[in-house]
Amino acid sequence: MLLAFSVAPSGTGRTDGSVHDAVAAAVRIVRESGLPNHTDAMFTTVEGEWDEVMDVVRRATEAVGEYGSRVSLVLKADIRPGHADELTGKVERLEAALHTEKVRLP
Repeated sequence: MLLAFSVAPSGTGRTDGSVHDAVAAAVRIVRESGLPNHTDAMFTTVEGEWDEVMDVVRRATEAVGEYGSRVSLVLKADIRPGHADELTGKVERLEAALHTEKVRLP
């Protein structure tokens, strides 16, 4: 399973709207989990079995909750039993397709 999530606090009392400390707390939990993961500007993606991935998301959400009175959580999952290493595999297949003659850019 691949699960992309974005978690952020609100009601932080900060006037600049920055949530980087809270997001860092969440990403730290993800990285310490030992599960394959990737963080970009919008989401953190974690790969693993349902229970272990959801536990990491729960703990990351709880950590963010320490930074505000509310938490916003967005989830997107690709549940594909029998497949592993999709965190990198999907991107590798995309890159390969971009370099074939079949794919034409406008």
